[in-house]
Amino acid sequence: MGLSTHVLDTMHGCPAAGMAVALYSTVGEQARLLKHLVLNQDGRNDGGPLLDNDTLTVGTYRLVFSVKAYFKAKGVALPEPAFLDQVSLDFGIADTSQHYHVPLLVSPWSYSTYRGS
Repeated sequence: MGLSTHVLDTMHGCPAAGMAVALYSTVGEQARLLKHLVLNQDGRNDGGPLLDNDTLTVGTYRLVFSVKAYFKAKGVALPEPAFLDQVSLDFGIADTSQHYHVPLLVSPWSYSTYRGS
Protein backbone atom coordinates (compact mmCIF):
# COMPACT_ATOMS: atom_id res chain seq x y z
CA MET A 1 0.00 0.00 0.00
CA GLY A 2 2.89 2.45 0.55
CA LEU A 3 2.23 5.89 2.06
CA SER A 4 -1.17 7.60 2.30
CA THR A 5 -2.78 10.51 4.10
CA HIS A 6 -6.28 11.68 4.94
CA VAL A 7 -7.35 15.00 6.49
CA LEU A 8 -10.50 15.57 8.52
CA ASP A 9 -11.74 19.08 9.30
CA THR A 10 -12.84 18.78 12.95
CA MET A 11 -14.34 22.30 12.98
CA HIS A 12 -16.90 21.47 10.31
CA GLY A 13 -17.05 17.69 10.82
CA CYS A 14 -16.07 16.79 7.25
CA PRO A 15 -13.14 15.77 5.04
CA ALA A 16 -10.76 18.65 4.24
CA ALA A 17 -11.56 18.74 0.52
CA GLY A 18 -9.36 21.22 -1.33
CA MET A 19 -6.54 21.37 1.23
CA ALA A 20 -3.09 21.62 -0.36
CA VAL A 21 -0.46 19.15 0.85
CA ALA A 22 3.24 18.80 0.02
CA LEU A 23 5.32 15.66 0.54
CA TYR A 24 9.08 15.88 1.05
CA SER A 25 11.86 13.39 1.63
CA THR A 26 14.25 14.64 4.30
CA VAL A 27 17.86 14.09 5.26
CA GLY A 28 18.79 16.12 8.32
CA GLU A 29 17.76 19.72 7.61
CA GLN A 30 17.57 19.12 3.83
CA ALA A 31 14.12 18.58 2.32
CA ARG A 32 13.37 17.57 -1.29
CA LEU A 33 9.86 18.08 -2.67
CA LEU A 34 8.44 14.79 -3.97
CA LYS A 35 4.84 15.72 -4.61
CA HIS A 36 2.37 18.57 -4.27
CA LEU A 37 -1.34 17.74 -4.26
CA VAL A 38 -4.81 19.00 -3.43
CA LEU A 39 -7.07 16.68 -1.45
CA ASN A 40 -10.22 15.36 -3.08
CA GLN A 41 -13.81 15.43 -1.74
CA ASP A 42 -12.95 12.61 0.67
CA GLY A 43 -9.92 14.50 2.05
CA ARG A 44 -7.55 12.05 0.33
CA ASN A 45 -5.13 11.99 -2.58
CA ASP A 46 -6.71 11.19 -5.95
CA GLY A 47 -5.18 8.13 -7.56
CA GLY A 48 -4.27 6.11 -4.50
CA PRO A 49 -1.21 6.29 -2.27
CA LEU A 50 1.21 9.22 -2.21
CA LEU A 51 4.00 6.69 -2.72
CA ASP A 52 3.48 3.02 -3.53
CA ASN A 53 5.60 0.22 -2.02
CA ASP A 54 7.93 0.22 -5.05
CA THR A 55 8.63 3.98 -4.70
CA LEU A 56 8.71 4.18 -0.90
CA THR A 57 12.20 3.95 0.61
CA VAL A 58 13.45 3.62 4.17
CA GLY A 59 14.11 7.09 5.53
CA THR A 60 12.49 10.25 6.81
CA TYR A 61 9.70 12.27 5.24
CA ARG A 62 7.67 15.42 5.84
CA LEU A 63 4.04 16.17 5.04
CA VAL A 64 3.13 19.88 5.03
CA PHE A 65 -0.58 20.70 5.24
CA SER A 66 -1.80 24.21 4.26
CA VAL A 67 -4.21 24.65 7.16
CA LYS A 68 -4.58 28.46 7.19
CA ALA A 69 -5.29 28.67 3.44
CA TYR A 70 -7.85 25.86 3.70
CA PHE A 71 -9.84 27.48 6.54
CA LYS A 72 -9.67 30.95 4.94
CA ALA A 73 -11.08 29.44 1.73
CA LYS A 74 -13.92 27.97 3.83
CA GLY A 75 -14.76 31.49 5.05
CA VAL A 76 -13.49 31.05 8.61
CA ALA A 77 -12.53 34.37 10.21
CA LEU A 78 -8.96 33.88 11.38
CA PRO A 79 -6.81 36.26 13.40
CA GLU A 80 -3.69 37.68 11.78
CA PRO A 81 -1.40 35.97 12.21
CA ALA A 82 -3.41 32.76 12.32
CA PHE A 83 -2.66 30.36 15.16
CA LEU A 84 -1.92 27.57 12.66
CA ASP A 85 -0.59 28.27 9.18
CA GLN A 86 1.14 25.22 7.81
CA VAL A 87 1.27 22.02 9.83
CA SER A 88 4.44 20.00 9.21
CA LEU A 89 4.62 16.37 10.23
CA ASP A 90 8.04 14.69 10.18
CA PHE A 91 8.00 10.91 10.32
CA GLY A 92 10.14 7.89 9.51
CA ILE A 93 9.62 4.84 7.30
CA ALA A 94 11.40 1.78 8.66
CA ASP A 95 9.76 -1.06 6.69
CA THR A 96 8.69 -0.42 3.09
CA SER A 97 6.62 -3.61 2.97
CA GLN A 98 4.15 -2.07 5.45
CA HIS A 99 1.43 0.51 4.85
CA TYR A 100 2.08 3.90 6.45
CA HIS A 101 -1.09 5.99 6.76
CA VAL A 102 -0.59 9.50 8.20
CA PRO A 103 -3.96 11.11 8.94
CA LEU A 104 -4.45 14.65 10.21
CA LEU A 105 -7.42 15.82 12.27
CA VAL A 106 -7.38 19.61 12.24
CA SER A 107 -9.20 22.80 13.20
CA PRO A 108 -7.87 26.39 13.08
CA TRP A 109 -6.63 25.94 16.67
CA SER A 110 -5.53 22.33 17.05
CA TYR A 111 -4.42 19.17 15.30
CA SER A 112 -3.61 15.56 16.00
CA THR A 113 -2.13 12.72 14.05
CA TYR A 114 -1.22 9.07 14.45
CA ARG A 115 -0.02 6.16 12.37
CA GLY A 116 -3.18 4.71 10.91
CA SER A 117 -3.80 1.48 9.06
